[in-house]
Amino acid sequence: MKILLIGATGMIGSRVAAEARARGHEVTGTTRRGAGGTARLDAADAGAVAALAAGHDAVVLAVSPPRDGSEPAAPLLAAGRGVLEGLRGAGVRRLVVVGGAGSLEVAPGARLVDTPGFPAIYKNESLAQAELLQVIRAEAGDLDWTYVSPAAEIAPGERTGTFRTGGDRLLTDAAGDSRISAEDYAVALVDELEKPQAVGRRITVAY
Repeated sequence: MKILLIGATGMIGSRVAAEARARGHEVTGTTRRGAGGTARLDAADAGAVAALAAGHDAVVLAVSPPRDGSEPAAPLLAAGRGVLEGLRGAGVRRLVVVGGAGSLEVAPGARLVDTPGFPAIYKNESLAQAELLQVIRAEAGDLDWTYVSPAAEIAPGERTGTFRTGGDRLLTDAAGDSRISAEDYAVALVDELEKPQAVGRRITVAY
């Protein structure tokens, strides 16, 4: 499979790239500045996305909202819409999005990001990711998309290949914790690329 990975050097993107390549897939990595041997790409530029995506089987969007104190939603949504339009221009239907956990429900109609104990430092970023999910649900009906939310806590760790997957509800373990390693998140994402089980919906992954 030929995969265009937008945001290939971040914590999650780099592990998705490694996992996919280890399974024999061809990965074209991009970053906004062309760092680390990647191609340079502004994901908000639909024409540039279309040019790079042409000939690929799937696109993975793994960009994060800016963390420089600026309002994060606008650039993330611009990137999301640029990628949607770029895929259409390239004739590529398959899109997998590295999403956030904040929009997961902790109870019917109650999102994690809206709970009193949610860390303020991550709130704007999580709200931006939740908006991106809304945009994809509303505007990507002609594409084969999947949005993959991590557990509440994701960090570098061990690749075990053992985890649970769910839908819109936050997954927790017997102790009430919700966590996943970035390595196992990448396993779940590449699994979904290889054998799609969640086209047109959001999934989550946790221990």
